[in-house]
Amino acid sequence: MPDEPAATIIGTGERAGSPEITVVVPCYREADNVRPLVSALEIALAGRDWEVIFVDDNSPDGTIEVIRQLAWANWRVRGISRIGRRGLSSAVIEGALASSARFIAVMDGDLQHDQTRLGTMVDVLAQDRCDIVIGSRHVEGGDNAGLANAWRHALSNGGIRLAQMMLPVHVGDPMSGFFALRRDLFVRTAPCLSGQGFKILMDLILSAPEKVRVEEIPCTFHPRAAGESKLDAVVLLQFVDLILEKLFRGWLPLRFIGFATVGITGVGVNLIVMMLLRFVGMDFGPAQVISTLIAITSNFWLDNKLVYSDRRLRGMGLLGGFLVFLLVSAVGAWANIGIVQLFRAKGEGLGQASAVGAIIGVVWNYAVSSTLIWKTR
Repeated sequence: MPDEPAATIIGTGERAGSPEITVVVPCYREADNVRPLVSALEIALAGRDWEVIFVDDNSPDGTIEVIRQLAWANWRVRGISRIGRRGLSSAVIEGALASSARFIAVMDGDLQHDQTRLGTMVDVLAQDRCDIVIGSRHVEGGDNAGLANAWRHALSNGGIRLAQMMLPVHVGDPMSGFFALRRDLFVRTAPCLSGQGFKILMDLILSAPEKVRVEEIPCTFHPRAAGESKLDAVVLLQFVDLILEKLFRGWLPLRFIGFATVGITGVGVNLIVMMLLRFVGMDFGPAQVISTLIAITSNFWLDNKLVYSDRRLRGMGLLGGFLVFLLVSAVGAWANIGIVQLFRAKGEGLGQASAVGAIIGVVWNYAVSSTLIWKTR
């Protein structure tokens, strides 16, 4: 494939064409980090033709306003403001698809990634040594001391072990959010990406139309200067969901897998509460009602926190959503009972009838919840 044309400068201070490198920075609550990051990029990429695209998920701290102020004075700075949707992976996708550069680099907005390695990463791609180059903490010379505590180290290491079991190529740091690739590869891969969760690198490697060549270069993971870390148990759970979606080769949507998993936990909550209430002497009828309401509440909280984290309900919307969720769950339970009775009347075994009823119930709950409660805004 021939090299894409470089940008040219016309007139005084005017610019034509696309830069060679686009650095995509997904961000949320990073107002204090934007200016230092741009300054760091100016030093790291001096002499190169580059731009940075910040993709902000409507941060309440005014992150996008800082980006716009910089953009007025610096053509290299661009900003995308997203309203009604959140998520690192989808932000990276939008930022990368807004670029026409030859190379795409992805890094976080928290100043923890070593921007001084960007030039080397781009050079590796330009020499066609690989398809994706990763800034790695887990090769010789790399360092992940910037992770805040032992808990975050454990989360990161757990995700790495899970990912390495799935990937078709060996990657020492598949949880890295610091990597670069050719834009044409990203564009060809984008239609197959899940767009959910926080770990898009693994999604890219698994979704690429052909087996990718990967090279890792050592990087230091710096301590966070400002803002708050996004790495928590939710990220790891979403990472597990991504692995499951890829195992099912896209036949089951990532969000449906998460929704069904939460439903299974609800069954456990229902049984535990029921046994406790019966143990203290409560009659079966009231115990069943209370345990069911607690299970539904647990399911709603987990769905809002984990499954629909990018559409999370807050304030009065949370209360309204919960009331609708109660109604939807009640209809689903009623339908489940009716289906079981229908199958039993036709001579089917209880186990088979219950399984069919449960499947139809969870599909109903998922479909209605996704369209009425956590609908795309």
